Amino acid sequence: MKGNLTLKDWCATALVTTIALIAMAGCSHGPADTFGEHEAVPILAAKVVQKTVADTIRAIGRVEAFSTVDIKAQINGQVMQVHFRQGQDVKQGDLLFTIDPRPFQAALQQAQANLAKDRAQYREAAADEQRYSTLLRQGVGSRQQYDQVEATAGALSASMAADEAAVQTARLNLEYTEIRAPIDGRTGDLLVHAGNLVKPDADTAMVVINQVHPVYVAFAIPEQKLPDVREFMAEHKLAVQVSLPEQQGPIESGELSFVDNSVDAKTGTINLKGEFNNTDARLWPGEFVNTTLVLREHPGAILVPSQAVQTGQQGSFVFVVQPDMKAAIRPVVIGESIDNQTVVTSGLKPGETVVTDGQLRLIPGATVTIKSGLSENGAAS
Repeated sequence: MKGNLTLKDWCATALVTTIALIAMAGCSHGPADTFGEHEAVPILAAKVVQKTVADTIRAIGRVEAFSTVDIKAQINGQVMQVHFRQGQDVKQGDLLFTIDPRPFQAALQQAQANLAKDRAQYREAAADEQRYSTLLRQGVGSRQQYDQVEATAGALSASMAADEAAVQTARLNLEYTEIRAPIDGRTGDLLVHAGNLVKPDADTAMVVINQVHPVYVAFAIPEQKLPDVREFMAEHKLAVQVSLPEQQGPIESGELSFVDNSVDAKTGTINLKGEFNNTDARLWPGEFVNTTLVLREHPGAILVPSQAVQTGQQGSFVFVVQPDMKAAIRPVVIGESIDNQTVVTSGLKPGETVVTDGQLRLIPGATVTIKSGLSENGAAS
């Protein structure tokens, strides 16, 4: 009947409609993140550089004072005066505290008076001994009288020796009333103020002085690294570099000065220390730092940013930007990574440009455009 479609006519109409839809889809644009055949792919890039790199061991270190002195009194007394401010740098010999010297001045004067008295008595006893000795030789005096004066002279001689020791002790105690800095360093929290009573070798120090020029940085490395350390120590002094957390680059360089005489059986590590001049006082006792022990250096190493290195089925590779701004795949052989850079032992030359971001959109031969100029360190900013 007219007006009714046969099954054959309906299938034909559906086929034509499908073909039309496919054709319309073919004329439409693809997804927003795809690039046409001749569109340039935006990337970030960096230059391949050549510089000296080193075999290193990294660890977390802790800054230690070169020496620490607890200042304590050596006599009983009252603190009369404090001659510094807490946190102040002091030099060796600087006056720190004055303890009331009056009792010790009196004790010294008394010891000196006793010495003078015994010296006078000894001179008289010595003269008597000389006289009785002469009489005894002449047969006038008795032996008993001579023995008595000789014993008296000997006793007074011993008393003089004791008096001299007492004078020295009293003079030393008087010197102890002035407490001076035994080392150069920086003072800590002041725990004793003027008016306080102090006693010898108290449980709490009056103040603590830390020597911060130079300082040590203590750190531990795995025992497996010890043979390498000992090997290179025999050849030359090993450098130690430190940096603060969240800061780039070393802030101080020093030398390895100490290797412990045993491995810690509990942790499997061995303790080391580096010595640093710390002239600018950038390292502070108790501070945690990133420590790098430099074993040996390799001059002329080829370096690229680590994010430039990709891994495929055939191994590591990078995308190299050619002079005509085309991307090319370059297989590479890589070494260790150092500060977000990777050593390339084969496959690249200094000065070449490698892609550091945007590799997922690249195919060999694709045209690229660098988003911004290369910075001085070779990375795109």
